[in-house]
Amino acid sequence: MLQLGTLGISSVFAPRIFASTVKGHTGKKPLVLSTWEVGINANKAAWEILRKNGRALDAVEAGVMVTESENTCCVGLDAYPDRDGYVTLDASIMDEHGNAGCVAFLQRIRHPISVARRVMEKTPHVMLVGSGAQQFAVEEGFHLEEEKLSDSTKKAYEKWLEKSEYKPVINIENSKGQNAFAPAQLSNGKYNHDTIGMIAIDAQGNVSGSCTTSGLAFKMRGRVGDSPIPGAGLFVDNEIGAAVATGVGEEVIKICGTHMIVEAMRHGMEPEAACKLAVEKIISRNSKEKIKDIQVAFLAINKQGNHGAYAIQKEFNYALCYADDYNKLIDSKYVLH
Repeated sequence: MLQLGTLGISSVFAPRIFASTVKGHTGKKPLVLSTWEVGINANKAAWEILRKNGRALDAVEAGVMVTESENTCCVGLDAYPDRDGYVTLDASIMDEHGNAGCVAFLQRIRHPISVARRVMEKTPHVMLVGSGAQQFAVEEGFHLEEEKLSDSTKKAYEKWLEKSEYKPVINIENSKGQNAFAPAQLSNGKYNHDTIGMIAIDAQGNVSGSCTTSGLAFKMRGRVGDSPIPGAGLFVDNEIGAAVATGVGEEVIKICGTHMIVEAMRHGMEPEAACKLAVEKIISRNSKEKIKDIQVAFLAINKQGNHGAYAIQKEFNYALCYADDYNKLIDSKYVLH
């Protein structure tokens, strides 16, 4: 019998524990899914590895590297800076053996996800941060790039400095087919953040995941969110499946969101229902007024190749790929209407 205390789940959710709410999501192997519209291009790179019977770990690294190199203003060195004008990056990766590697508060390195993998494979540690993470990256042959904002992020930062107000708008990442971060969109003050989170299952049935982000736009110097923390922004258990998060990282950390989801799947929940459970937990911890300004969404996959997603608010979407001719953006279900 499931012990709710193990998950930290309120008894109000108990009747849903063994309910399977996923319909029409038959298992697919291999399969990759990732957050937001940027996931379409990321999935393409991951699928090239999966379609050749490659390892899920290689796929999730290669996939998010695409986003780290794109000028999206939400991931990588072209992203929005912190309040002091510096871009700092967080990333995590987990493999099918339960290993994890993470970096946080990393500067001037193009691909933090690859540094995170080196931490996992070449050190006795799980996480390196700040100057130590940068030093390790350089020692591993990563190029130290110039500390310079792109033209679009510089313009956004200068605009933000006029009032220095921190009022992120939910779902600004969702561009609905347009570049939500183009300079023309920045004058309205709608700044936010995003994460590219990716989870995959390969032809051998092994699961891995990755997560990389620049964090909240104009965050306090030194802020680290959920993305580099195993069990918060990303969690993989090859016996069960994997989950990844996007949105306000502080809320995800407080409930150990992805770990909660994987444990719920361990006790019989389908991925979609498990994601909804975590979302409802966040909602239950916040007032009705506060939750209106919070967006968090989760993706999950189980060992059978079933997947699911759920968000607090509408307009979260994710990219799903399981064939050469199937790489599509899907609107997630959500709780608040």
